[in-house]
Amino acid sequence: QLVESGGGLVQAGGSLRLSCAASGRTFSTYTIGWFRQAPGKEREFVASIRWSSGNTYYVDYADSVKGRFTISRDNAANTVYLQMNSLKPEDTAVYYCAAKFLGSSRTVTDWGSWGQGTQVTVSS
Repeated sequence: QLVESGGGLVQAGGSLRLSCAASGRTFSTYTIGWFRQAPGKEREFVASIRWSSGNTYYVDYADSVKGRFTISRDNAANTVYLQMNSLKPEDTAVYYCAAKFLGSSRTVTDWGSWGQGTQVTVSS
């Protein structure tokens, strides 16, 4: 089960930090991804963090957020974060986190578990 939080209304240039709390004893080995869906648009990949081995994780970002968003995880808290800086009006969307057991993907249909989403609105 995945539960997102941290969304809200922010002015352009501002910051928000989203959280994705997960349940499960093997959380540390799951890939967690963030996706977003704006009104009238398809859901799109934002970022992901994939376990490699030991304490090594790989991250991936969509070009549109690279350099502005940072994904991280706290395995002790079973939580993944998405720090969003320099927000733009075009970042306005419902943000979803998703979990995947093996590997990573930017394709929505490759992800099996989804949270309910949290709204992010960036005003100009």
